[in-house]
Formats: sequence, structure tokens, C-alpha cells
Amino acid sequence: MTTKNNALAFKVGEKVVYPTHGVGEITAVEEQEVAGFKLELFVITFDKDRLTVRIPLAKARNSGLRKVSEPVVVQQALEILSTRAKAKRGMWNRRANEFQERMSTGQLTAIAEVLRDLNRGSEQQEASYSEQQIFEGALDFMTREIAAASQVTSTEARKLIEQSLTKAPHLNKTDKPATSDGEPDGSDDQAVA
Repeated sequence: MTTKNNALAFKVGEKVVYPTHGVGEITAVEEQEVAGFKLELFVITFDKDRLTVRIPLAKARNSGLRKVSEPVVVQQALEILSTRAKAKRGMWNRRANEFQERMSTGQLTAIAEVLRDLNRGSEQQEASYSEQQIFEGALDFMTREIAAASQVTSTEARKLIEQSLTKAPHLNKTDKPATSDGEPDGSDDQAVA
């Protein structure tokens, strides 16, 4: 059954991405009366969280609900993972907010950028608790979407992600972080005792 809104054209049984919860499946389109108004709702289940969400058809596009990424987007996201991380200066809370904003878009390439920028390779355990939480959230989201888009298991999808992350050049302690234009930023990286 296709929805009445041809612009979205979601079908029952189709895998979709909802930015807040990741990959889910449309299990039904139902009608409910809310405050005297009849609403048609997508019923979406998320197996990972054992969660069911109902989204009004009229609000689906504005909510960020979208189809699972096409293979070309999956490939772009994997390529992003193998590029050099964008070194950021500034307070962690501002950077964390920026990472959260990018993740809340629900776009696979934006989430790949977050994962790339937080990747510390073999030193990942040295990241702060909040860095690890954001990294793991991005990794989980990306794993589930790549698995759904590529029709592979979560284990296989995670292996693809990890292979791409290992190809990324990492900053050595002697390297200067690159600015947004790719040039060393020229600031001293001396630690204060």
C-alpha cells in the first residue's frame, strides 16, 4: 500500500530513516482521531530500541523521515570516513553541539563526517566519555543504515565502516592540525602544565 502523498511514496514494509531514532520499518498506515481531528499516521517500528513511533503523514517530510540512502550515498559516506579528520579548535561543548546538530540531520554523509572527525583509531579509548558517546551513536546509526541500504548484516556493515576508518590519515603528535582550507593552522600546540 502506497501512501496518498506521492511525494513521499512510502510503503508498508519499507525501511526508512528517522533522524532521531535511525533505521526503522513502516509497519502500518493508520487513522486516529486526535483532539477532534482525524489524522493519518505512519506507524514505524525500531527493532533496536523496541520502539514504535507514529508520525502524521502531513508532517512526515518536515520531521526528516526519508528513504534509506541509495548505494551512491553509502559509497560517498564510506569515502568520507577515509579522509583526514577536520581538526577543530575551541571548547568541547561547542564542538559537541556542532556534532549533535550534524547527527540530528539524519543524513548519512553528515554522520560520516562526525564519525571521521571523532575517530582516534587505536587510541579511541583515550577519548572523553562524551566523545565516546557521540562516536558510538554515529557508528551505530551509520552501521544500521548501511546494513539496510546494502542489504548486509550489521556485522558486515560495521566491518565496511571500520575498514574505511583505518584508511584515514591520522594526526601525529608532531603534525599541526589542518584548518578548513587544509593548511596547518600555525598555532602552538604546547601543553600547559
